[in-house]
This record gives sequence, C-alpha cells and structure tokens, in this order.
Amino acid sequence: MKLKKNCNWAKSSCTLQTAPPYVGHNSPHLPCFCIAISSAKHSDSQEHRYIGRFAPSPTGPLHQGSLLAALASFLDAKAHGGKWLLRIEDVDQHRTVQGASQTICETLEAHQLFWDETPIIQSDRDVRYIETLQQLAAQEQIFYCNCSRKLLKQHSGPYPGSCRTHKQAHYRPATATEPASHAIRFDVGHKQPIREQFIDRILGQQSFDVEALGDFIIRRRDSLFAYQLAVVVDDADQGVTDIVRGADLLDSTPWQILLQRALGLKSPRYAHLPLLVNSADQSKLSKQTGAPAIDNSHAVGNVLKALEQLGQVLPIVPPSVTRPAPSTISNLKDPQLLRDILAHAITHWDAHKIPVSPQPIGL
Repeated sequence: MKLKKNCNWAKSSCTLQTAPPYVGHNSPHLPCFCIAISSAKHSDSQEHRYIGRFAPSPTGPLHQGSLLAALASFLDAKAHGGKWLLRIEDVDQHRTVQGASQTICETLEAHQLFWDETPIIQSDRDVRYIETLQQLAAQEQIFYCNCSRKLLKQHSGPYPGSCRTHKQAHYRPATATEPASHAIRFDVGHKQPIREQFIDRILGQQSFDVEALGDFIIRRRDSLFAYQLAVVVDDADQGVTDIVRGADLLDSTPWQILLQRALGLKSPRYAHLPLLVNSADQSKLSKQTGAPAIDNSHAVGNVLKALEQLGQVLPIVPPSVTRPAPSTISNLKDPQLLRDILAHAITHWDAHKIPVSPQPIGL
C-alpha cells in the first residue's frame, strides 16, 4: 500500500505530528495541569524504556471500541513517560477499505492522540516477513500444509498435524486465479511447554494448553502473511515493550509468545482491555455488528465516555459538555478543553482500575 493512497502523512489535514506535551494554560474549564508528558509519572531516565502502540486495521472508520483501545494505549504510554506508536495493520489486503487509513489518522488527530514516530504500514513489509519465514524454516519450525478445507472440517478441534513432517516443499505462490501450493504453519509440535503462561496486567495470570491451540498458519493459501507472524515481527522491529489492546485478541497472545520465543525475541508486557458489547445481545461492538463511526466533532465527549468505560477518575467539566445544548455545542470539540482532559487523564491514569468484564453500551 502506498502512503499517498490511504493516509497522507505529508502536509494535509492529517499531518504527521509528534506528541506535544499536554500542559494546561489556565483553561476556564479545568484546573491548570502544568505537567508535561515526559514527566507525568516517571523520570526522564525512564522515557525510552516504554514503547506502546496502536495498530488498527484499515477496514473502516474507528468506532467507540477502537477509540477506547487507542486512548488506553496512549494514556498508558504517556503515564509511563514513554512513546506511543502507530501501525497500520493492512496485512489482509482483501479487507482493506480505500481511504480508511486516512480516516483513522484524522480521528486520532481530532482526539489529540498524536503518534511519536513515522507509522509503519504492514503491506510495505513483505521482505521482513519473508526473512522471518526463512529463519523459522532454517530452524525447522514451520511446515508446508496442503490440507483441503474439506479435510480440516472433519476435525472439530485444533489442526491435527497431518502435514507436520512436510518441512520442505516446492512452494508455488498464489496467482490471481490459483491459490498457493501450500499454506505455511508454525510447528507447535511437542517441544514447547505443555502450557503457555503469562501475566496480563489487567486480567492477571493466563494459562493456555499449547497442544489445544494447534499448529497455526503464518502464511495463507492466498500468499498473504498471517496476522500472527506480522504482528510479532512488527512489534519487535518497532521495539514495542507494552501492548494494550482489546480482550478479543487475548487468545492470539500464546501463539505470538511461541513465535517470539522461536525467534529469540523478548515478549512485551500485555494488557487486554474489556470489550464494549451491545447491551441488547452482548455481541462485541464492531463494524460487523453495526457500530457507528466516531463523530470527530464530539471529541471531548468521546474521550470522557472512554475514560468512564476504563474506570478512570474523570475531571470536572462544565455541564454543557456532558449535557450539551445547541448554544454550547462548541465545547464538544474545544481543543484546549480536550488537552486539559488528556493531561488530567495521564496524571491520574491507573490500569488497576480498568474493569475486567465486558462493558455494555446501547447502540
């Protein structure tokens, strides 16, 4: 994906910016928070020890659930005096929506969530993914799978290991009319621990049966690289130390830890956020379930709502913000008010207050 096609990082309404310090300027709305991000809770000597990221897929505009993940990862990074990076996860080109990257950037900027370095785009990184596949092949930790969908449907559990001995094959990439000769899977095998464990900063101790997870695909039959491989390589290359993301990705974490270990990489710390669910049927808030796009003109209200869903201490704001009348609607996108709210949120950020259970909302 070319940058100019999906997100204009050059001079435009979506200009790439580094994060400015959120410093109050005697706003009439909130107390003055004279606190720069670099000194929010930690000393400057710790500034580069924490690198967080937000990694949306450009399949459409952000909704309240994805904004919650963006805000939480941003606040966690800034409260630790760290960096917050942006990555566009368009590895699945079939699901990428033209212009969605631009829209995502504009939404982040409208909510003053500015990234600290040039974003990376997954569709530009095939060379790195191929290098990683070659490394895993040399270590005999991948195999070539030509199991049909019909065969796989006969097994209700994890992948049965039918092709696990196929460590070498004549691989033919996919074409416009034909799938690749094989999918490529990571060999979980019997060399790994019986259970994979890690401490989630929000959910606590997590334990997974590795064999029950099965040998997972890292390159698909359409020759696209799978999410599990791409995210591990990208996090390592960006130096990510902390991942704050939705709990819908919790089950992917053990696969990613297995890959990190195989590649000799240090695993980042993980924090999985509660999902927003439809109060009517408890379905996850998503584009597929009709989640509305974020309204950038209500940035202040959107941030306050996300902070409440994250269980954080809310600042005192004028009633016109929480119950806006037509004459006070400008407060909903007041840049200084939003800066002050974010400064307050960074100062008072407490991941221990984040709820564990899904948060119901009305659509």
